[in-house]
Parts: sequence; structure tokens; C-alpha cells
Amino acid sequence: MNNQNFWRRVESWLPMIIIGLGLVLWEGFSRTGQLSALFFPAPSTIVGSLIQMILNGKLAIHLVATVGRLVIGFAIGGTAGLLLGLAMGWSPRLRQIIDPLIAAIHPIPKIAIFPLIMIIFGIGEASKIVAISIAAFFPMLINCMTGVRQLNPVYFEVTQNYRASSWKTFSRVVVPGSSPLILTGTRLAINMAMVIAIAVELLAAKEGLGVIIWFSWQTLRIEELYASLVVIALLGIGINLFLQFLSKRLTPWYNDQTDRQY
Repeated sequence: MNNQNFWRRVESWLPMIIIGLGLVLWEGFSRTGQLSALFFPAPSTIVGSLIQMILNGKLAIHLVATVGRLVIGFAIGGTAGLLLGLAMGWSPRLRQIIDPLIAAIHPIPKIAIFPLIMIIFGIGEASKIVAISIAAFFPMLINCMTGVRQLNPVYFEVTQNYRASSWKTFSRVVVPGSSPLILTGTRLAINMAMVIAIAVELLAAKEGLGVIIWFSWQTLRIEELYASLVVIALLGIGINLFLQFLSKRLTPWYNDQTDRQY
């Protein structure tokens, strides 16, 4: 094994080594009283609480509620952002009309308008889905629009020379050419949607991981709070790994090019 391969393996394991060392130190400091066991329970205690939540079915109920809201909200907001973003990237006239509105609305914190959303859509599930959809909409739209705009104009000149229809240009040039940034937008949109999903559950929900976090803090069951954060982190890691897998399958040319740069 040459030195380059050795250091690559070390770099790949370095994050896990750092996390493991941090957990060992945390366990030791919590057990010896150097960290408050009330606010910083030992990792073993957190794992025990997580196992108990799994066995009694509590985690499944709240996890299904959060994932359900996330999936529906992303399906609505992500699809709308995808279609509008591609259309705005392709049509300068449409971009000129809508882009100022996007620039004005996008910086507004989505959780700040949640009370207004509840006034319009009620205090039930609809308002939560709308808030999550809005959170997913903007990252998807901006990345899709950028993906189309970065395409080489030569591609469109070729389609015009061959008198390709608008549908063929869209399906064979616009979508494939912008797919790397579409997948990037998907990743950002899902992450933002998850943040807002947890936030709205903290504010107004009866089920969800955000509800566990809030009630764990109110009742000082801090180990359940940390266990919920672990589940959220694992959920995010799983989604990102799945999207990376899709990216390698759907855009192998882009990933190969990126790997060669490093």
C-alpha cells in the first residue's frame, strides 16, 4: 500500500475517530460528574432511552408523523420549484417577471410567516404541510433555474439547427444538462424542509419528533431530547446518502468530472 492510499484511508476514517473519541470523553466526564448529568446525560444513557422509545412504540408514532409531513411537503413544494425553476431558466421573459418576486419573498424566514399560514389554512395538518412546502420550494427553484442558465448556448443552437421541437429541447437538453444542480437543489430542499418540519412541530403539533423534543425539555427528560436529535441526524444522513447514490446513478459524468478535480 503506497502512502497516498494510506492517507486516503486515514482521512476516510478520521471523522469516525473524532466522533468516537468525543463520545468516550463525554461518557467519562458525565459519569465522573465533570459534566452535569441532567443536561448532558452520558451517551450510554441516551442510547438506552432511544432503545426504550423504540420498544414501547413511541418513536415509531412520532417518526412516521414527521416523515409523512416531510414527504408530502417536499412533493408539493419540490415539484413546484422544479417546474417553475426549469421554466424560469429556459425563458428570459418569465424570469424577468418572476425573479423580483422570488428575490423579495425568499429572504423572509419561513417560520416567521407560520402564524399567517395558520390563519389562512387553519391549525391542522394543512398549515404544517404548506410551511414545509414553502421551505422546499425556494432552494429547488433557485438551483433548477441556475442549472438551466449554466448550460452552454451551443446546445440550444444545435436543437434549432435540427428544428427540434420545444418538448425535445426540454426533455433532451434542459433536463439532462441541469440534472446535477437539480439533485443539489433536491438535497438542499429536503434539508430545509426537515428543519421547518421540526420547527412547526415544536410550535403546533401533537405528534412528531419536534413534539418529543419540546415535551422532553418541559419535563426535563433530556435523554429523550438527545435521542430525538440522534434520530433526526440519522434520518438526515440516510436521506443524503440516498441522494448521493441517485446522483452517481443519474449523473455519472458529473461525478467523474468532480472526482478528477480532487
